[in-house]
Amino acid sequence: MGNLVGYGEAPAISYYDVTVEKMIESLNAKKGVIERYALIDMNRFWHFLHHLLPGQNFLIAALDIAAWDLFAKLRRKPIYELLGLKWENIPITDYTLGMGTIDEMVNKMAAQPWPIYKIKVGCADDIDILRALRQNTDAPFRVDANEGWTFDEAKKLLPELEKLNVRLVEQPLKREETEAMKELKQLSNLPLFADESCRTEDDVKKCAEGFDGINIKLTKCGGITPAVRMIQEARTLGLKVMIGSMNESTIGSAAIANLMPLIDEVDADGPLLLKEDVAGGLKYDNGIISLSGGSGLGIQFWGEKREKIKA
Repeated sequence: MGNLVGYGEAPAISYYDVTVEKMIESLNAKKGVIERYALIDMNRFWHFLHHLLPGQNFLIAALDIAAWDLFAKLRRKPIYELLGLKWENIPITDYTLGMGTIDEMVNKMAAQPWPIYKIKVGCADDIDILRALRQNTDAPFRVDANEGWTFDEAKKLLPELEKLNVRLVEQPLKREETEAMKELKQLSNLPLFADESCRTEDDVKKCAEGFDGINIKLTKCGGITPAVRMIQEARTLGLKVMIGSMNESTIGSAAIANLMPLIDEVDADGPLLLKEDVAGGLKYDNGIISLSGGSGLGIQFWGEKREKIKA
């Protein structure tokens, strides 16, 4: 639109059967219709995409984010200001330690001192990893169980995690185990957050009885527009809200960052985990994310990948 361009991002995720090739194919098939749409109302544009590309939330998210970037640039405001937000009460992001051996994970943590870590676990035996990590830092942990525990395992593990200064647990049980989650919530002193159980707007209300909070992923729900609605609904249900990342670069992470004044927790460390990035504009300082001050997403697109060199 004129000299202005909006940028969006949708990562390829194999376990959701989302590939770059499939998204490009769908986008090219509908490109002409999308380009002719008059961008005057973001909610209406999202509903237009929702019907044009049914079931393709990752692609819809990329287009929705790009539209918000452009929409805000036209008004010379960052997205969060366009949403009526002030840059205050900003949560700090965690740093994710992917699954590995104890030595590998301890080394990762030593290489990246951080005020709070997200620890991905895959089975109940991973408690030994958490104990080893705790011997090397006083920083709080968040644990993402990735649906990996049974009810009995979770019941035994939660008190042990509490002793290890774990602040919250994501998705301890499988998505389908709704009744078990309700019981587990009553037993747990730690906040339990839905991840796989909360993919889209339709899931928010379903999570209210079994979880203390929800983790929204922009790519899963379809972008900034539905995420804002999900946050609003979560608040009416007394749920806490986290926004998490998949494997987004600075582009997708900036979309998350613009929503931080609305939420309690954030997991937006994607750019820190990449060897290469395509944009700049986010500053990370000991868990605190700052925007560039520019309009839209507040990013500067480089047009080519740039390798991130870590000291």
